[in-house]
Amino acid sequence: MFQLNNRRYTGSKYKLLDWIEELILTYCRGNVFFDVFAGTGVVSDRMKNHFSHIIINDFLYSNEVIYNAFFSSGKFDAIKLNGYLKKYQAIDSNHIDENYVSEYYGGKYFSNNDARLIGWIREDIELNKQFLTVREHNILLASLLYSMDKIANTVGHYDAYRKTPEVEDRFYYDLINIDYSNTNFDIYRQDANELVRKVKADVAFVDPPYNSRQYSRFYHVLENITKWEKPELEGVALKPKAENMSDYCKNSAPAAFADLIANIDAKYIVVTYNNTYNSKSTSSKNKITLEEIESILKKKGSTRIEAKEHPYFNAGKTNLENHKEYVFITEVGVHNEY
Repeated sequence: MFQLNNRRYTGSKYKLLDWIEELILTYCRGNVFFDVFAGTGVVSDRMKNHFSHIIINDFLYSNEVIYNAFFSSGKFDAIKLNGYLKKYQAIDSNHIDENYVSEYYGGKYFSNNDARLIGWIREDIELNKQFLTVREHNILLASLLYSMDKIANTVGHYDAYRKTPEVEDRFYYDLINIDYSNTNFDIYRQDANELVRKVKADVAFVDPPYNSRQYSRFYHVLENITKWEKPELEGVALKPKAENMSDYCKNSAPAAFADLIANIDAKYIVVTYNNTYNSKSTSSKNKITLEEIESILKKKGSTRIEAKEHPYFNAGKTNLENHKEYVFITEVGVHNEY
C-alpha cells in the first residue's frame, strides 16, 4: 500500500518535516492550519497531529484528487475497493486493446504493456464512477497515480522521459493506505492569491514555486490521466496545450508574493524558501530573492529567519553547493525585530 509521501515530487518537504514541525510548534499557536501551496500534502499530514482544522490547497488536479482520497471525510467501502484491487491486478495486458495511454505514452513514459494497463484501468474507473462514492472514486484514481508514478520512465518529473532502447514492464496496481483521522479538512483547488482573501487561519504555511518550472507542465502526465479529457498531445515530451500556469514561475513572482502576503488572514505566516537564486540553470533560478521575501514579510509583522543545509533536487543540469533551506516565521501585527 502507498503512503502519502510515496511520490517523486520536486520541492517536497518530506525530509524537512521534523525541522518544520519543530519550528511551527515552537513559535506558532492556534487550531487552524492553512497549507496554501500544499504540493504532496505531507506538511498538512504532519500538522493534522497538532491542529483540529486543516485547510489544504493546490492548483493541480492530480493533487486535489490525492487530498480527497487521503483526507476527505467521505465514505468508502474497503471491501469494494479490495474487489477493484484484485480485478486490476489480475488483468492480462496481452488481452487489452490499444488505448489513449498506450498510443501516446507507450514505449516512452511507460512500457507498451504498462501503458495499455494504465489506460484500461483509468477508463474502467471512469465507467464505474456511478457505482462509486466520491471518495471511492478518488481513492481508486489516486492509487492509479501512485502506481504510475512509482514506475514511470522519468527522472522524477514528467518534463521528459528517459531515452532507453526498451522500457521494461513494471506496472503493478496497488491501493493507497488511508490513515483514519479525526482532523477536519477543507480541500481546495484554487488560485492561492484568490483563496487567501476568502479563508482565515491561525497559521498559514506558504511554500510556493520559486523558479520557472511550471508544475502543471512538470506533472502533465499525471494531470492528463486525472482529468481524462484525452486531448491531442504535442512535442517530444507529449504535453497538452499549456494551461494552469503559475505567476510564481514568472518575473511577476515578487508582485504575486507581495499580494499574497498582504491579503493572508492569519496570526502567523510560515514561509519556506531555498537559495537557488544564483543557480547556473535558468529553470532553477529563483524568481524571488531572499531579500525580497524578508522585506515583504517584515511589512506584515515581526519576522525571524531559520536556515538549514539541505541537498538540492538535481535532474542533472544544476550543481548548487552550500544549498540551504530557509524558514521565515512572521507574527502578524507584531513589529519587534528579532
